[in-house]
Formats: sequence, structure tokens, C-alpha cells
Amino acid sequence: MTDHASVCVPRIGETAPDFEAETTHGILRLEDFRGSWLVFFSHPADFTPVCASELMAFAGVRATLRDMGCELLGLSVDSIFSHIAWVRSLEEKFGAAIDFPLVADTTGEVARRYGMTMPAESPTEPARVVYVIDDRQCVRAYMAYPMTTGRNVAEIVRLVAALQATDAHGVATPAGWKPGDGVLAPPPRTQAMAQERAKAAGPNCPDWYFCKRELS
Repeated sequence: MTDHASVCVPRIGETAPDFEAETTHGILRLEDFRGSWLVFFSHPADFTPVCASELMAFAGVRATLRDMGCELLGLSVDSIFSHIAWVRSLEEKFGAAIDFPLVADTTGEVARRYGMTMPAESPTEPARVVYVIDDRQCVRAYMAYPMTTGRNVAEIVRLVAALQATDAHGVATPAGWKPGDGVLAPPPRTQAMAQERAKAAGPNCPDWYFCKRELS
């Protein structure tokens, strides 16, 4: 049995590992994205149907993410020539303009650094892994999907919006939250605070630890 214990996955709250790599937009480092949020995602292979559907879906939310101060960066272990040909094909055959960079991680080094490889599924191709990295280059969220299952990019946009709301307002967001919904106030940390919160019981505050409020 192969031992995968040595694979290190950057965890939430940690600094995202820097790298330098060839991309469809030239040589880039993670550091080049400092000051912006970043959705960094891997896909198994160019010229495959699920990956094509995902790349077009990401292209469809590109403008929305940019308005949120968030960039997109894709990765696979295909060559830069394969990436360029695929991007051109997606525009020609599907009318999808892929205007964000794709990393040509031909050695697999960046994928391994980010724990994007799943050797039990494929010894060479990365899985469908997504990292949300904030403007300070801190990992804020990550998720992984198998090769057979395309991602829901609307959920990724929602996740970025929720994290940004948390940072801006010091709140948490409930299940299924989307911009415009109520948010959750931080729970009390002392008995006195809990007692004070209990006095405010009402429709938006059914219990001392659970209170919703609107964002101003």
C-alpha cells in the first residue's frame, strides 16, 4: 500500500504556498495576486468534457468575481501548447472566452504542493480541487471533487462573498447564505453576555446563541 501521509495540504488559516510557473499569460507567481482574492482550481486534463464544462462555467462568472476583487487561476499538468490550443478551441467551438491564466504544471510540482493530486484516483492527473485565497494570501477555504463530477461555480462565488462579508462586518453566515440575506451575530462569550442576549429574544433572536441581523 502506498503511503500518502507525507502529502501536505495547505489548511485553512495558513499562508498559501508561493510558486512560479508558466501559464497562458506568461510566467506568474502566487505573489503576483497579492492584494486580490484568488480562486485557484485544478482540473484533470485539457480537451475532456467535464473539464471543458467547468472552464466555460468559470469564464461565465469571471466578471462577477472581478467585481468582487477576486481573480481566477486554473491548473493542470498539460503543456502550455495544449492549454493554448484548448483555450482557442473553446472560443471557436463554444464561444467561451477564457481570459484567465492556466498553469502548465507539467512536473506536477505545484499540484503536489497544494495537495491537488489524488493518487488513488489517478497517479498523474490532479483532481478537481479549489482553493479560495484572500488578499493577504491566506487560505480561507478549499474543497475537492472527483474527476467524474463537475463543480458548481455559483457555490464558489457564494463562498467568496460569504468570506468577504465575514471580514468586512465581523459576522458569520448561515447555511445557504447569499448576499442580501441576514447574517449571524457572534455568540456571547460570557454568562453575562448570554443573559443580556436572552433579554433581546424575538423573531431574529430565538435563543441566546442564535441571533440574526441585517447588514447595513
